[in-house]
Amino acid sequence: MKRALKWLVGIGAVAVLLLVGAAIALPRLVDTPRVQAMIASSAAQAIGRPVRFESLSVGLFPLPSIELHKLEVAEDPQFGTAPFLMLETGRVYLKLRPLLGGRVEFGDITLERPRIALIQSADGRLNVATLAPPSESKTASRPGRTSGGGTGGAAAAIVSQVKIDKGVITYVARGKGEAPTPYRIEDLDLTLVGQGTQLGFKGALRVKPGDLALKLADGVVALNGAKTLLEAPVRGRVSIEAKDVEPLVAAAAGPTPAIAGPIKGDLALGGTLGVPRVSGNVELTSVKVTQANQACPEPKRRTLALGALKLTGASWDGGRFQSRPVTTSVANGTITTNLTATLDHGVHVQLGDLAIKGLPVEKVLVDFLCQGYAVAGPLDLTGALSTSPADLWNTLGGSGQLRIGPGKVVGPQALALIGVVTRVGGAVSSVLAADIPSALTSSPVDFDSITGTYQITNGVLTTKDLLYSSRTLKVAIAGEYGLATGRMNVDLRASHGRGEVRAKLTGNAASPSIRIDPSSLTGEVDREKVESGIQDLLKRFRR
Repeated sequence: MKRALKWLVGIGAVAVLLLVGAAIALPRLVDTPRVQAMIASSAAQAIGRPVRFESLSVGLFPLPSIELHKLEVAEDPQFGTAPFLMLETGRVYLKLRPLLGGRVEFGDITLERPRIALIQSADGRLNVATLAPPSESKTASRPGRTSGGGTGGAAAAIVSQVKIDKGVITYVARGKGEAPTPYRIEDLDLTLVGQGTQLGFKGALRVKPGDLALKLADGVVALNGAKTLLEAPVRGRVSIEAKDVEPLVAAAAGPTPAIAGPIKGDLALGGTLGVPRVSGNVELTSVKVTQANQACPEPKRRTLALGALKLTGASWDGGRFQSRPVTTSVANGTITTNLTATLDHGVHVQLGDLAIKGLPVEKVLVDFLCQGYAVAGPLDLTGALSTSPADLWNTLGGSGQLRIGPGKVVGPQALALIGVVTRVGGAVSSVLAADIPSALTSSPVDFDSITGTYQITNGVLTTKDLLYSSRTLKVAIAGEYGLATGRMNVDLRASHGRGEVRAKLTGNAASPSIRIDPSSLTGEVDREKVESGIQDLLKRFRR
């Protein structure tokens, strides 16, 4: 037992002596100025940008390595003067066997906390597109080896693996006439492994603002045949997850309306490094749309809750996002559409093949938008819409057809209009007035249906055949209504089996003006007196 213990102590002592000797000899084996010049020259030739660092040190533990301190890679002058990459510490591990033979050969590389500036110009070019060796470098001679000597020789710069630890990438898209929009990637942990003519990668990162977590797996970049690195085909798997997308949506589309909710998805990566594509399925388990509306009584800030928002067949390709289809719900109503969103000069959203079934429209018109012309009842709609979320109502466009009902008229301005057209102090169509409930202008009014087609252009809704139908009354509506401004120019025709009243509605929804067509009145009626009475009645329903 004692004999074995002595052997162990002896082996340990020898190991310690060897480590101490290696620590003393390693700086002599590595000619620091020569290696420093070789690293800077090789890196500059590889990426086509000047490379510099302040200092270099040699380490032994846990493996022999060279540490580069305060490394910088210059930016392409077309994109600015600030460095493209800055690095506090880069560690280059040395291959042990060649080192013992007096030669320096590089092994794995670890980049700790690099900061990379990714810039896209107004014409769509990326600053990384010019990261390429100059053409003459293909024929340039490589540094030669020194065959012996304790001072070491040039390295065979063959790297099998590169690891990025806690990297940060800032992204700025410079639009024409627009302020730069900053995004950034944080906590970038990436491993690159050389595989002959391919480069494998895996890792994780977080996109800010929004704290969107991405995981990369089974990644491969095919280097063989690509003219530049950005043209190299890429493939892999990407998973995304975030507790709340509100900050990310606000950065892309503006703070209003606020869109919040958790997100999760699994995607396939394709395309090239310069123009990557992703496709797969994404789901927001619960979505809340919130905005402040001065037309609402307190609280002014209102929220519309959606069910699970599922984006099936989602894809991102060249600045365009698509999903066919997108499905969600409001209460018991369902919404299905094909979504296309582009990011050029702001976010623009298109909803094609839009189909709404049984949606309780009061959840939107009354509870969320507080519309004075609101109705309650199930909505069925087919058509298409498009808008820019940063200016939702003024950019809204589309067309389609709708049906609401059976339901109730609940908006006070809508109730006022029905009452005005059908009864003002008994002066307008007394035959019709006899069949209208006495509480028409103050209580919800039942209707059978509201049907019609619509066209929306730059936030102005136009209809030629909107028809309100109830047991006692039919009102045909044709004209324009500004969704953002409330401006209107509408022709109304209220009819009953025993008469008809025609009117023109103009002005603002909050303070409308109505003119009765005298030819539609029965008996001897003072038209000015009638219209004066109408204005007095409408004042009671302004909001």
